[in-house]
Amino acid sequence: MSMLELLPEVWQKEWDKQSYGEPTLIQSTLYPLLLESESVLGISPTGSGKTVAYLLPLLQKVIQGNGNQLLIILPSQELASQVADVTRIWAKGLELNVQAIIGGANVKRQIERLKKRPEVLVGTPGRVLELIKLKKIKAHLIQTLVLDEVDDLLSDADFNSTKGIIKSVQADTQIVATSATGEQILPRMDTLFRTELRVIDVTEEDNTKGSIQHGFIMTPVRKRSEVLRRLAHVDGFKGLVFFNQVSELGAVSERLNYLGIKHQTLASDQHQVERKRAIHDFETGQVSLLLTTDLGARGLDFSDLDYVIQYDLAQSVPDYIHRAGRVGRMGKQGTVISLVNDGEKRELNRLYKEVGKTGTEFFATHGRLATEKPDTHMEEESKEVRPVKEEKVKPIAKKEEGNREKMETPKKKKKKNRTKKQKNKGAKWK
Repeated sequence: MSMLELLPEVWQKEWDKQSYGEPTLIQSTLYPLLLESESVLGISPTGSGKTVAYLLPLLQKVIQGNGNQLLIILPSQELASQVADVTRIWAKGLELNVQAIIGGANVKRQIERLKKRPEVLVGTPGRVLELIKLKKIKAHLIQTLVLDEVDDLLSDADFNSTKGIIKSVQADTQIVATSATGEQILPRMDTLFRTELRVIDVTEEDNTKGSIQHGFIMTPVRKRSEVLRRLAHVDGFKGLVFFNQVSELGAVSERLNYLGIKHQTLASDQHQVERKRAIHDFETGQVSLLLTTDLGARGLDFSDLDYVIQYDLAQSVPDYIHRAGRVGRMGKQGTVISLVNDGEKRELNRLYKEVGKTGTEFFATHGRLATEKPDTHMEEESKEVRPVKEEKVKPIAKKEEGNREKMETPKKKKKKNRTKKQKNKGAKWK
């Protein structure tokens, strides 16, 4: 039997409602393994449906009314909120309760809701570990622990919290980890997990990746805000703009405000309400630009996102892969554009070589994005308007330089509109 035939009838209807089509390779591969409580590290490209791949088999194992059984950990508040929403869709059909345990939210309210013993918990590592230590989450009762975007969870920022959660669950707890760049954590698996994880890597066989065009726009840093302004005026443009530093993101945001460009920002130093508003405005098309960092947009899934813009180059190949993975999801097309100067172009070529891609040069001008250099005649002509006026003045000034006294005399007479008393006012001091 196929995976779809094994799903509850209510889920088969939901599957059709979501217009998912045939299950992806990672979904059909993980389904039987997770149903059998096997601990797995699933590796597949971004946008290949990993969330649904682990949700469907794991939710089927949850027993209604038995308290916390499934714990899903994610590296950011936004991603945790997004996955919690997806989880609720599928849990509803089985009458299971889902609670988000996210940092930045009111912890007292979270504790109160935990008293209702929800079967599924979705959260961020810091807050989840805090509530485990307070014994508000009964870690020993957790049957399955999911580490979504595990390479990020094991980064410097979240490593200690994630390791603390892993240690708090039982030795025989099923562990499910997912990643788009799983090779980063393979060397560390033996020291992190007490249970051996079976590695399922379908990256090479996966066919869900849409057509992604990689390219660049040559521009110095000081003119990149202007390039973003031009891109924002391209008809139908919707772009996720990546920065390496929050400070630079803030400076560019101020510049775009000055230029009158509607946009939103998504950064780690923002309040949860602000970040939620930013995602909503971008998703609904109220703004065409969302400025963010790797941490801010890690794993987020935006519908109808056609462009990723690298204001700053990714600092590593995995970072570039994650950025590029925001487009081309589930077979859709997308474009990744890097803003670079001559020096950065060499680094970009190195990234292209690492990921096996080639870059196309783009030009943003006159409300459109083109791969052919536009006719610059009219642009040069418009740029010369001011210099031409200045050039007419300079020759005249040079020709009449010798007659400066004659030129200045009428000006002095024109300015001296004073009475006789005023004209002689200071003569006595000579």
